[in-house]
Formats: sequence, C-alpha cells, structure tokens
Amino acid sequence: MLGSGNEPEARAALQAYPGGLQIGGGINPQNAPSWLDAGASHVIVTSWIFHEGVLNWDRLTELEGAIGKERLVLDLSCRRRGKDYLVLTDHWQNFTEIAINDANLQKLSVHCAEFLVHAVDVEGLCEGIDPELVGILAQSSPLPTTYAGGAKSLSDLEEVSRLGKGRIDLTIGSALDIFGGSGVRYEDAVNFNRRITPAN
Repeated sequence: MLGSGNEPEARAALQAYPGGLQIGGGINPQNAPSWLDAGASHVIVTSWIFHEGVLNWDRLTELEGAIGKERLVLDLSCRRRGKDYLVLTDHWQNFTEIAINDANLQKLSVHCAEFLVHAVDVEGLCEGIDPELVGILAQSSPLPTTYAGGAKSLSDLEEVSRLGKGRIDLTIGSALDIFGGSGVRYEDAVNFNRRITPAN
C-alpha cells in the first residue's frame, strides 16, 4: 500500500482475486492476520522488523509466529554502498546493517517463504536491470525470489531468466503498458512466461 487511506481499495483488490495477491506496507503482527483473512496469499514486510538499522530478530520471530513463515515475504530492497548491497528501510531512506549475501539470505530464509528485492539504484528509471544484483540473488538465495528495478523491455525479462538461471522472477513496473509505459506489453510478458513455464 502506498501511504495511508488505501485500505478499502486494497481489500477490494484482495476480494477480487483471493489468494492471488500479496500485500505490503505497514504490516505488523497485529494486522497481518486480518490481511490474510481478507484474501492476501502473503504479507510483505521490511521496516517493522528493523530498529535503527539493526534487524530485530525478536520482532521477526513474533511476526512469523503470528502468521507462519509460509505466508511471510521479506522485502530486502537494497542499494549499493561500497562493494555491498545493503537493505534499506523507512521508504528506502535508511541503510541497515544487512547485506545481500549468502550468509544473510540463508539465516533469513528460516523465517519466511520468499524474498522480494528492489534494486533501488535503478528503480523506476526504465534504464535496465542491475545484472550484478540478479546474479548474487541467483547464486545465494535459497528461496523463491522476485527482483524488481529498472526493467525497460522484454529483453530484461529474458536477461533475468538467463542470469537468474530460472530461479529469479522479475517484476516489471513503469515500463509495462498497463501502467502507462511503452517498453513492455503485458500480453508479451504473459506469453514469455507461458513459454518458459512448464505446463502442470
């Protein structure tokens, strides 16, 4: 949810597609169960589990206990600082101590079902993905992971599929025609996924 006041619209969307959407923004142990009851498949959380840039493991455990790890997605959206990609909190304003690497992803994977990672340095620019970050995620993430940030064309979808070795999903935002973009047609993205996803 982008800011306050969007709750009625969010609940309407969840009711229209029960079990098909995830929700994030202001999630905590008190409201997470109600969003799942409203139809969300998962809740997405970042800032609530951090305090002054430090991961609060007690908070993470509390949230996991409230809904179960299988319904929890950790948003590890990050920005490069030096040689590391560090997770950001508070609307991407503050750096944390958590780097995107094998050790941290392994530790966090015990408490959640998926990771969501925005590459904040390229987010919204429609100038291409961050291939290095995609490669790190493909090598290190033990869970289903969605990368977002910078996608401008169908070739970025192909690149994430290649670099991610089929293990990393891509979110296309501003470039998608249904969001007013001109870089990617929704229909083409759907057809691409149908081609690479085996039939059940």
